[in-house]
Amino acid sequence: MRSTDIRRELPLLLKLALPLIVGELGWVAMSLVDTIMVGRLPHSAIAMSAGALAQVLFNTLVFGIGGILLALDTLISQAFGAKEMQQANRWLLHGLVMAVLLSGVLMTLFAAGPTLLMYMPVDRAVLAQAVPAMWGLNYGTLPLLLYFTLRRYLQAMHHGRPIAFALISANLVNIAGDWLMMFGHRWQILGHTIAIPAFGVEGSAWSTSFARLYLMAVLLFAVLWADQQGDYGLRTVSRRIEVQHLRKLFVLGAPAGASLLIEIAIFALVTSLVATMGPLALAGHEVALQCASTTFMVPLAISSATAVRVGHAVGRIRTGAATIAQAALAGWCGIGLGAAFMLVAAVVFLTIPAAVARLFTPDQDVIHAAVPLLFVAAGFQFFDGVQITATGALRGAGNTTAPLYTQVLCYWAIGMPLGVLLAFRAHLGAAGLWWGLLIALTAAALMLLALWHRTTKSLAQTMRRPQQASGM
Repeated sequence: MRSTDIRRELPLLLKLALPLIVGELGWVAMSLVDTIMVGRLPHSAIAMSAGALAQVLFNTLVFGIGGILLALDTLISQAFGAKEMQQANRWLLHGLVMAVLLSGVLMTLFAAGPTLLMYMPVDRAVLAQAVPAMWGLNYGTLPLLLYFTLRRYLQAMHHGRPIAFALISANLVNIAGDWLMMFGHRWQILGHTIAIPAFGVEGSAWSTSFARLYLMAVLLFAVLWADQQGDYGLRTVSRRIEVQHLRKLFVLGAPAGASLLIEIAIFALVTSLVATMGPLALAGHEVALQCASTTFMVPLAISSATAVRVGHAVGRIRTGAATIAQAALAGWCGIGLGAAFMLVAAVVFLTIPAAVARLFTPDQDVIHAAVPLLFVAAGFQFFDGVQITATGALRGAGNTTAPLYTQVLCYWAIGMPLGVLLAFRAHLGAAGLWWGLLIALTAAALMLLALWHRTTKSLAQTMRRPQQASGM
């Protein structure tokens, strides 16, 4: 790769990635704000543990099953790159239908979730608050998946700013809802008393669901506005739903969703195992997990931008407007950018872990429980950035199965068993489970780098065959 090519690609990648980064940070800020405000409730260790348990179980299923919609990154961006606008619009329509179908499945699962929670070997005081929080989060499932779908369309069309605006303003909605519903209020207005009870952790869940409804509404408006401004033809696209389109979306998206499910599920399992160690260990784990999740949002956004840039290049290759080298360059630039940011995050976790933990709670016991986990998190930041951006590059090229197999092997066959041994046999507690995560992410990053290099070579051979055939 020549330096001039890199200097040309990086600004284009950053132009798309920066609004997505702001958006992803806005997304995780909702969870951060919830955690910080829950940390101010009475008996904060129990309240934080309950909120963590409800959120991680909800997120595992939503992002895993809803991850099928990640196929739209490939399908819409490649159609847009090939200037097939009606095809891109058709994929949006089928994505919305798929979102509704997946929401039905998820809401049914979540309806049974609170009952299953009661059988977990977790402190009863924690479960008493986690169960109603799960019910509250469930009502935000459909708006959340519709938001996922609309977002994929906007970012494939290079409209990142509405996504950033939606997520930043949704935080204001969430903060207001948390304040209103978590702590309880009593006002005297014109001689009448208006009282809102303190719903605690459950109130935080209801506020989050309402903020997700707001997110969906803003992006729907943004899509209609973008269509009007760009004349994309969305209003005139055929409304006919084709089973083969839904099947292709599912077949391409299922491995991507399963890959995301595997990655999130490993953190969910770790959370469940830490929950058996008591409320204090779980509260410390929640603080460290929120920190790691926050930094992860930046390479996650870069991963989405990388998938779009690679997808656009692959689409342009079909029309002869781009080369394989340009697709490969887009992928490598995304991987390098994600890794560079995570190195900075690692330095922060290593140098001021207590100050970072203190942002979440003034409870010194919780801070002391979080600091050792932040040290381990510093160790896997770089590798986490590499593996998620490499996954985005592969998705842009249409390869969603290789990351799935990689993560099954690295997370479940290597990292998780070693983490359990370190936690319960070597008596390292929660830190042992986090060391397992570090091992898994390191292995996944190295394998996915090799897979991306191999994919660019196979892509070159695939694109060369039609040219050879046409010249015969």
